[in-house]
Amino acid sequence: MGKISKVRLLIQAAFTALSNGYVKGFAHGKIYQGDLKYVCVPGMNCYSCPGALGSCPIGALQSTLSSREYKISLYVFGLISLFGVIFGRFICGFLCPFGLIQDLLFKIPFVKKVRKLKGEKFLRGIRFLILAVFVIILPMFIIDITGLGKPWFCKYICPVGTLEGGIPLVLMNESLRSAIGFLFKWKVAILIAILFFSIIIYRPFCRYICPLGAIYGIFNKISFVRYRVDKSKCTKCGLCQKKCELNIKVYENPNSMDCIRCGKCMESCPVKAIKMG
Repeated sequence: MGKISKVRLLIQAAFTALSNGYVKGFAHGKIYQGDLKYVCVPGMNCYSCPGALGSCPIGALQSTLSSREYKISLYVFGLISLFGVIFGRFICGFLCPFGLIQDLLFKIPFVKKVRKLKGEKFLRGIRFLILAVFVIILPMFIIDITGLGKPWFCKYICPVGTLEGGIPLVLMNESLRSAIGFLFKWKVAILIAILFFSIIIYRPFCRYICPLGAIYGIFNKISFVRYRVDKSKCTKCGLCQKKCELNIKVYENPNSMDCIRCGKCMESCPVKAIKMG
């Protein structure tokens, strides 16, 4: 493991502990509801996690879009945009708790690791479809008799909420255990599938599903934190692509929407042509 990778792992672990530092929540099976919950953390970290001190950007965006009054939707959208303009998908690589979980799972030995799936380009587009349909359109336009929508992505898909919020709360609250139905089992099935495939293929949730990563990816080319390739040094040897777990041709497209800024390409470049700015 290179120096950048070690630093990244430490930052990931530290930020995960910091953003889920409400120890009392884990002890009593309750959710922190203080003033910090009005602030979104940069990465995917469930609001309902007993230790969560902040809100999930995707959950907050759905909540505002599904409400009858859009008082803070611009605040949430603006905050996500600010994160994107400054960091891009650096957040996915360094500041996302669920990204850390996937990274650790991929380290588990398996018979054969899969570098990419058939129809990879199409599959990577699914996260944009999920963003458009489940995060934006359905919460805005499918409403109940009171005029309210619901957080479709959080309720029916999000494995982060199941792992960090649903399972801990169910385990610690008997009343919730007695209320378990098909929806919870469905969400657990999605989670198990994501965790299993995280052993085989690098970050399947980030690649194919995560709507927040889709948003940040749009900012990758213009964010303050981005890669630059010195064309006068680059020999196009392909080592950066070989080391990239997401199979990105860094020498051609250093600011791909899929790049999470893990730094492995910089570590592998024999002529040090790749720099982070």
